Amino acid sequence: MRDFHRPGRSATFAENGMVATSHPLAAQASLDILKSGGNAVDAAIAGAVLLGICEPQMTGIGGDMFALIHQGPGKEIVALNGSGAAPAASDADRLRQDGHSTVPLHSAHAVTLPGAIDAFCTLSQDHGHLGLDTVLAPAIHYARAGVPVAPRVAFDWEDCGPVLQGKAKDFYLLNGKAPQAGAMFASPAQADVLEKIATQGRDGFYTGPVAEDMVATLRSQGGVHTLDDFADVACTYTTPIAGTYGGRTLVEHPPNGQGATALLMLNILSKFDIAAMDPWGADRAHIEAEAAKLAYDARDRFLADPDHTTRLDHMLDDSTATALAALIDPTAAMASARQRSEAVHKDTVYITVVDKNRMAVSLIYSIFHGFGSGIASEKYGILLQNRGAGFTLEPGHPNELAPGKRPMHTIIPALLTNAGQLDTAFGVMGGAYQPNGHARFVSNLRDFGMDPQAANDAPRSFADGGHLKVERGYDPAVLQDLQDRGHAVEIPRTPIGGAQSIGVLDSGVLVGSSDPRKDGCALGY
Repeated sequence: MRDFHRPGRSATFAENGMVATSHPLAAQASLDILKSGGNAVDAAIAGAVLLGICEPQMTGIGGDMFALIHQGPGKEIVALNGSGAAPAASDADRLRQDGHSTVPLHSAHAVTLPGAIDAFCTLSQDHGHLGLDTVLAPAIHYARAGVPVAPRVAFDWEDCGPVLQGKAKDFYLLNGKAPQAGAMFASPAQADVLEKIATQGRDGFYTGPVAEDMVATLRSQGGVHTLDDFADVACTYTTPIAGTYGGRTLVEHPPNGQGATALLMLNILSKFDIAAMDPWGADRAHIEAEAAKLAYDARDRFLADPDHTTRLDHMLDDSTATALAALIDPTAAMASARQRSEAVHKDTVYITVVDKNRMAVSLIYSIFHGFGSGIASEKYGILLQNRGAGFTLEPGHPNELAPGKRPMHTIIPALLTNAGQLDTAFGVMGGAYQPNGHARFVSNLRDFGMDPQAANDAPRSFADGGHLKVERGYDPAVLQDLQDRGHAVEIPRTPIGGAQSIGVLDSGVLVGSSDPRKDGCALGY
């Protein structure tokens, strides 16, 4: 139980249905869909698409999404990969010849095809109860009427706004400046696009005037995208991967997502008595940092497009975790694992919904970096992701940029199950941090018995780019101890990630959490 003398937030409890996400308006819109007869899929789509209006620096219809759907007691888990591929004319050799060692972040070369809308339409058709016209209505309304800019959104907008280029400045700046908290932001042109999708389905986005707008914009900036590329976008159902920790099964997306990294990291941590450590002490932070270095190094060697991923079974094998754990010195930090050559980002949104029938959706949706590529389509203002910066230009690497190939993806939704039944639907925002965030959240629940809100509130640390980033919630003596072990400790300017979750108690009651690092909340009825 938390100390009620101190600032904080209690977990949210409800019986019939619940939603947790990073913006209150999206949470409320999703809850309204549940209360009006929609199921968890309907509510998740409604809230997620609205998040693109509420948090345009984080996500939007020009991006990608992944979802895990626990269809209810006794039913299977469905995984849907809504990530887009590189255009058919992509050419890594050409970029290398032009002097690039990585895919340029804010260029048309970094723009992979947006997969989210195809995935939303597929989910709605295959698993929803209500039509697209109903579930997209909240986003259409707020895109026209506008939304008040929330405090964390305003902070991020100011931080990421300089990447906006050309017409994107007209669509996403107010009088040439990032909006402040409380200012109204509207996107009527995107409302037009959403109305086309509501009436025409995916074709309203991937063919016709909307696709023509995106292709013309990209080609004017040197892109090789074609109308055929957009028309060919198709999400794919995949088979989830899973591992166990603390008596629960963690379910993740297979590659091209990085869920295997979280499973490997937890397997490494299971070789140590984490539960005996101080949860906010140097021992736990150190062991976790070393496990992250090893798990992320494996990720960068092996994970890629599903047709190009190598040695996934090796990553998930317990003997691999045992061998890697043996490399960890409890008293000293190892040198950083091989530096990644592809880009790292920190921006995305997450939503989870559980309905009265206990269908659960864990969904994550992103445009990669803040404001994506910084390029918006000329007519409709669709921000285009720069997920192609997740490719490497290293010749022969499994994740090398190539035509029609999906890049290694950082966004990963998750589920915890107990004997096949839903325990917790959760996700952690924060780009590269996400596997580490999954491992820490699960460890907080299982090793230290925290309730999900406490597990999200708690301070975080993350070994990233040769530094150990440590949030301000740690005691100074812990920071000194970590430095003495050889870690280059730094307190990051922005907090590490964000998270939401919904769990099911033994009583059947739902318990929700929402990270205070964001503006959102968990709501139920």
